Amino acid sequence: MSETVWVVDDDHAIRWVLEKALHKASITFRSFTNGSSLLQQLLVSQPKLIISDIRMPGIDGLQLLNELRQQSSNIPVLIMTAHSDLDSAVASYQGGAFDYLSKPFDTDEVIMLVQRILQNNKDKVSERASACVSLPEKMIGEAPAMQELFRIIGRLSQSTITVMIRGASGTGKELVAQALHQHSPRANQPFVPLNMAAIPKDLIESELFGHEKGAFTGASNQRKGCFEQAHGGTLFLDEIGDMPAEAQTRLLRVLADSEFFRVGGHNSVRVDVRIIAATHQNLEQRVKEGLFREDLFHRLNVICIQLPNLSERKQDIPALAEHFLQRSANELGVKCKQLAHETNIHLQSLDWPGNVRQLDNLCRWISVMGISTVIFPSDLPIELQAPIKTDQNSDNDWVNELSIWAREKMESGQHRVLEEAVPKFERALIMASLRQANGRRQIAADLLGWGRNTLTRKIKELQL
Repeated sequence: MSETVWVVDDDHAIRWVLEKALHKASITFRSFTNGSSLLQQLLVSQPKLIISDIRMPGIDGLQLLNELRQQSSNIPVLIMTAHSDLDSAVASYQGGAFDYLSKPFDTDEVIMLVQRILQNNKDKVSERASACVSLPEKMIGEAPAMQELFRIIGRLSQSTITVMIRGASGTGKELVAQALHQHSPRANQPFVPLNMAAIPKDLIESELFGHEKGAFTGASNQRKGCFEQAHGGTLFLDEIGDMPAEAQTRLLRVLADSEFFRVGGHNSVRVDVRIIAATHQNLEQRVKEGLFREDLFHRLNVICIQLPNLSERKQDIPALAEHFLQRSANELGVKCKQLAHETNIHLQSLDWPGNVRQLDNLCRWISVMGISTVIFPSDLPIELQAPIKTDQNSDNDWVNELSIWAREKMESGQHRVLEEAVPKFERALIMASLRQANGRRQIAADLLGWGRNTLTRKIKELQL
């Protein structure tokens, strides 16, 4: 009888950890040190699931996926990698992987995923194209929020579904839209971006739908709008929340009928366009205020992707800065500057209200204005040199605020205040520890002074 799960990884430590976890969960398994031996064993028997590293000597994880696809195998594959990037994630999903995990991983979560896969083992893994298109600009991110973003893009890589990208200014919404397009079946067709906030209101319909000759003063020739330019491809509508009401109505009709009239035209134009929209605004609030059509909101908000602020992924700042500095040096034809370790630490302590765009601009400034090859905190612009303000009494502030909160509750006649306070207190500490540990539960438990099982139980109790 074939083992339920096969594990292939050239790293003995990873195999040992997975073997212990699978054994504890009463899941039968077999381990392999390389892809070749696993493929040979497939001639004799088959597992219900394969867990494979993505980078191994000889046949790696992606080649293994390709071999399985050529054999028309429906065995689900769970890909692991210590080299987390968008291309790896997308290539894994396009190769047919069921899911994608970045090392180090939480074994409890791996076992839960394995059990879910086994329960749905009769579902066929859909065939996917093997080609992985390079991005125009590298997407960088080791933070959990970015890893989840890579997974989403990977899962959508064979879809043309409408997507709404939400995030603050400077978080890279257009870059994500380009990634969604270039990792889609429409990758070889046009990608047309249009920023609603940058176009005068009386010109938006002409930009979107084009115009006929003589439609208005200055329309000396027929002009195709963005919908026609994007035919067969993707139209990216940035800052969709700024679209005027009249244009919203016309856009809704186009999304429903896939056809429209140019401004001043009498013949309908039919198009096949995928829509990706983006906004930094609270569209639900704008719907309540009557500034955005509710039916259009639901038409656009099919799949919603929330981008993290740079302040929520500070661990990515050194890698992002290195990338931006290298790119700036190449563009300007100068020697690439490097950040000293203390500079990286200092940059990670800042708030970054302008997000990734602000960091990119800083790196351009450094490339031009930096006085030495290695950049120290004192070499940064004056406004970024100020140390973080700390309050010597900050350790007591939260205690005082908690005391005030408790007195207010009690004075209002509330009883059993501790039952409300303790879960909130534990929830705040658990979330802080998980952020600090980048989602790794063992490290988070150590930070709190708990055992790992206690942390897992608390997470379930508090429904985190």
